[in-house]
Amino acid sequence: ESIEIEERPGQIVFQITSNDSGTLIGSRGDTIRAINHIARRVFESDDDRDKFFVDVNGYRMNKIKEIEDAAKLLAERARSLKYNVEMNPMSAYERMIVHTVLKDEPHIRTESRGEGRDRRVVICFVN
Repeated sequence: ESIEIEERPGQIVFQITSNDSGTLIGSRGDTIRAINHIARRVFESDDDRDKFFVDVNGYRMNKIKEIEDAAKLLAERARSLKYNVEMNPMSAYERMIVHTVLKDEPHIRTESRGEGRDRRVVICFVN
């Protein structure tokens, strides 16, 4: 239907509006991830790497918000109960979102553990 360009801090979002979003998003977001990978490879340069992404009907923006909210909730749990909390496995981009959103949280440190598809973020309580 349309493509709008949105500017976010440090990124540009190409927001696609479509009645057939399921086809563009794919199963569990696989197609939209592939579209983003191809777009980055086509426009890749040292200065612009990963400074934009393609979204369809707000799917990725909603996913980012969900990850940020879950990370904040789990950080609060780790801080209140004074123990480490392990998140579910996620992609490198999703792990980067968690590390970024929690980098300034008091008494919280994040680290990635595991290999391949089982790699996850652990939210660590620091006294």
